[in-house]
Amino acid sequence: MRLLRKITFPISLVYALVVHIRNYLYDVGFLKSRSFDIPVICIGNLSVGGTGKTPMIELLISLFQHSHSIAVLSRGYKRKSKGFLIGRAENTVEELGDEPFQIHSKFPKVLVAVDANRTRGILELKKRGTPDVILLDDAFQHRKVRPGYAILLTTYSNLYTDDWYLPTGNLRDAKKEAKRANAIVVTKCPSSLSQMEQDAIINRIKPTKNQRIFFSSLAYDLPVRDTKAISWENLRNLRITLVTGIAYPEPLIRWLKNKGLVFEHLRFGDHHYFTENELALFKSKECILTTEKDYVRLTGKLENLYYVPVRHRFLNSGQDILTKELSNFMMQGS
Repeated sequence: MRLLRKITFPISLVYALVVHIRNYLYDVGFLKSRSFDIPVICIGNLSVGGTGKTPMIELLISLFQHSHSIAVLSRGYKRKSKGFLIGRAENTVEELGDEPFQIHSKFPKVLVAVDANRTRGILELKKRGTPDVILLDDAFQHRKVRPGYAILLTTYSNLYTDDWYLPTGNLRDAKKEAKRANAIVVTKCPSSLSQMEQDAIINRIKPTKNQRIFFSSLAYDLPVRDTKAISWENLRNLRITLVTGIAYPEPLIRWLKNKGLVFEHLRFGDHHYFTENELALFKSKECILTTEKDYVRLTGKLENLYYVPVRHRFLNSGQDILTKELSNFMMQGS
């Protein structure tokens, strides 16, 4: 795989050139960005997948759902529907996409919509009653919309500053575009990350004068089956098969091993829709343990299924500071 990435380096140079030209055309106004008279918060990254966007959106919903009317607009990656679609009780995970379906299932009072065309999606949401705020999922590189507040996520183990363009690296946008973010969150940090290490990362990122840098780690809760939690002790008595269809399962693997669990791991590509043969294999196992995102693609198809909830846990007082900033932004409007 590493050799293949090195071989594709010339392609990555072409990709980088296209990315820079596109951004330049937006910067000089040749390509137009549109802002809206409603608070729009974008959550995204510069790389492909695996930075924790969905848990971040869920955290923001948890923080503000009781004080604000919230809508979430996502592309609905790998969904089997087209155009604009609002999540309803009868929708399937295939229609909405796994991440929007997960959010819709957990927060039924929050308006969740999917549309690859974010501009059209926002206009459609406004037609259906303007929410107090729209959360744009995975839209940092989508420059047709100019958000009022942008949160850029990058992982501790692979900062965008150290990455390279696709297909040699994981960058899908230029590093310098990080300047458009109001806040940069370094995710998946060790919970014990020292202030010295945080300062070193800040020096590598080199934030602009008005940017804030936050640090968060992933917190895993007790495994859940049919809305009921099971203790780690009881789980250890089962023969566990871990099934993952996410970009970077390594943090979860480390966590489970630290909890003393012994398991086999069946790894699939990000957003993988499981085949009948794969489901038959899973049914032959005593216990399938999976991620929350994979769970929404497996629930109702297996009886021996547990998932591990995950959430962001900000280091220091980062969550309080970010909450205050976002509250002020929403009070002031877009």
